[in-house]
Amino acid sequence: MVVGGSRGIGLAVAGLLAAQGAGVVVNGRDADAAEAAAKRISGVAHAGSPADPAVADALVDTCVTEFGRIDILVNCAGTAEPHGSSILDITSAQFRELLDAHLGTVFETCRAAAPKMVAHGGGAIVNTGSFAYLGDYGGTGYPAGKGGVNALTMAIAAELREHKVRANVVCPGAKTRLSTGPEYERHIAELNRRGLLDDVSAQGALDAAAPEYAAATYAYLVSDAARDVTGRIFIAAGGFVGEFARPTPGFLGFRDHHTSPPWTADELHQMISGG
Repeated sequence: MVVGGSRGIGLAVAGLLAAQGAGVVVNGRDADAAEAAAKRISGVAHAGSPADPAVADALVDTCVTEFGRIDILVNCAGTAEPHGSSILDITSAQFRELLDAHLGTVFETCRAAAPKMVAHGGGAIVNTGSFAYLGDYGGTGYPAGKGGVNALTMAIAAELREHKVRANVVCPGAKTRLSTGPEYERHIAELNRRGLLDDVSAQGALDAAAPEYAAATYAYLVSDAARDVTGRIFIAAGGFVGEFARPTPGFLGFRDHHTSPPWTADELHQMISGG
């Protein structure tokens, strides 16, 4: 099941999985685009927004009805943040909509698919994150949603490891409808001017490779060859494949709370700022 499989990276993933012998349910909010994509890869279309629990349940049911089970869930759906959006001007409604489109969709599809994967002895989930969760691309709801996707996926991976269901994240870089056009180019140039994006990152964003380059990492992660790979956050951007290391706490200071008072502001300043 490929959510957001009617265009861009999702379509490239759906096509690659179908070429490797998988039966694929293609999802997209646009019914015509989903039907066209399914026809292109000889798959099955199911349109709608899986942020709606009923749509997510129906998607999984369609996969089980058509193919007997659900072994693979890939989440590629997403929507761009409004141009120029920041914490200074975004509305609460816009923020909730962005969270729903990214984190809500991932939650609902995983909620619907995971019990069925557990019931038949395993499965693979790959969710789509983004470099944007670091804040380098600005915005609010988009980076928050993608950061939530990372955290939720890590939690799913930990919880379902014993059931042989693995879960990973891919943060892709690819030329899609969300990363092309004059408005996008102006956005990247402005981020670079403000110092959020360095020159190398800005150039990479403007000269991204085709979605097929990212799709290969998704296909690997759902394959039997990756049976021991879970709970990791990968990068697939053109010819570059990387990984975000799992965060670990660094040591700043320690005192026994049984015998010592709380830290003072001056002591914390010494530890944190070194001054």
